[in-house]
Amino acid sequence: MQHVANLSDVRGRVGEAAIEVDRVSHVYAGPEGGVPALQDISMSVGVGRFVVIVGPSGCGKTSLLMMMAGLRHQTEGRILCYGRPIPNPDPERVGVIFQEASLFPWLSTLDNIEFPLSLRGTPREERRRRSQAMLSLVGLDGFGARYPHELSGGMKQRVSIARGLVQDPPVLLMDEPFAALDEQTRMTMGHELLRIWSTTKKTVVFITHSLTEAVYLADEVLVMSARPGRIIDHIQVTLARPRTYEMMATDVFGRLRDRIWQQIRKAD
Repeated sequence: MQHVANLSDVRGRVGEAAIEVDRVSHVYAGPEGGVPALQDISMSVGVGRFVVIVGPSGCGKTSLLMMMAGLRHQTEGRILCYGRPIPNPDPERVGVIFQEASLFPWLSTLDNIEFPLSLRGTPREERRRRSQAMLSLVGLDGFGARYPHELSGGMKQRVSIARGLVQDPPVLLMDEPFAALDEQTRMTMGHELLRIWSTTKKTVVFITHSLTEAVYLADEVLVMSARPGRIIDHIQVTLARPRTYEMMATDVFGRLRDRIWQQIRKAD
């Protein structure tokens, strides 16, 4: 099978849509009838863009992300990845990184990273080469032989990111990957993620509850309402790149953050 990195028709071009969500709604079955979770959501994520989704707890952010990943199916509407439906997980098109690193404790760092490749039957030499490259990319050179219990929380998340990148999907979905980290580590990881993103040119959809994190990372921020989740605001973040910590003290940053907060207050 040809590797996705060589499939330009899968990756698309800048200006095209990597992910298209078209009038998606979802209803969960409940003991007293259906429970609406998402309502008439439409959005488009351009190739190479960094899009952040925020909203009140329980608004359906994670459900929407899981549908983009093919891990859950919407009740109505359609979701396309590079123009094709994604009814099932497809790691050649979409990688997913969750809130918990979920590393295998009996595997070394390098073995954890290459595990998805071993499932696909990738030859060992190629697995090791690609895994070592990802280890370097996330700044963990020298830690390949360490086990999860020997790593800090931030280092575990770096391993998780490397594992999500090792199959080289053009789209990366991230569900609050830094939520369990302390504030200092979280800021450092956000800065590192932007470095990795600028290097790999991935399309990223990122969920967070942190408004500061949303503004710092995003090209665009989508604000969702309380359940049933709807998109109630679409905010373009015009801050220059590369982003710096000093930007957080600017009036522009503060106004963007306040706009998101006001929308969430009304939505909750």
